[in-house]
Amino acid sequence: MPANPVRGAVDSLANSRGRSTQHILIGLGLTVGAVAVSALVARMNAPAEDNYEVYSDYEESVQPEGKPPSKVFATLWPPLFMALTLSGLRIWNAPKSAARTQALTLWGTVQALNAVWMALGPKRLGGQLAAAIASLGTAGAYVWRARQVDPPAANLVAPYVGWIGFANVLSEELWRRTPEVRTVH
Repeated sequence: MPANPVRGAVDSLANSRGRSTQHILIGLGLTVGAVAVSALVARMNAPAEDNYEVYSDYEESVQPEGKPPSKVFATLWPPLFMALTLSGLRIWNAPKSAARTQALTLWGTVQALNAVWMALGPKRLGGQLAAAIASLGTAGAYVWRARQVDPPAANLVAPYVGWIGFANVLSEELWRRTPEVRTVH
């Protein structure tokens, strides 16, 4: 049993045995910061519930089908963001190696693509779909590389990869259902 049970629990959770407290805190700051930026972008671009105007030639408005309610997103994103943060922290705390550097680079790229995907919002489905597909591929590459560095870190990202895969299908379906905008010149 370790002399300090709190440090033992942190070391077990964060893969930080032999790392200084300063190193752990820097990694925590970096990973939480990157994920928080993605979450902030998502929050800023979230559509307001039932706060829209519909302009149409039809008398009754037609709601887009296939859009999951905001409550689903509010329930899913926090645990996914926590898992992404912990995964990145575990990789940060792994021994230095080329695989670790590649995994951290891929992790950061996943965060950037996640922010882009959310920033595009539902009104730009084509760009959102492209960012989501890139995010899925990058997340898959991250899982593969992270597994070579720290298998539990890779396992933490599996639900995120599943969700991004589902979101890709949903975005693609919405993109196909969106009627082509015709303008008169």
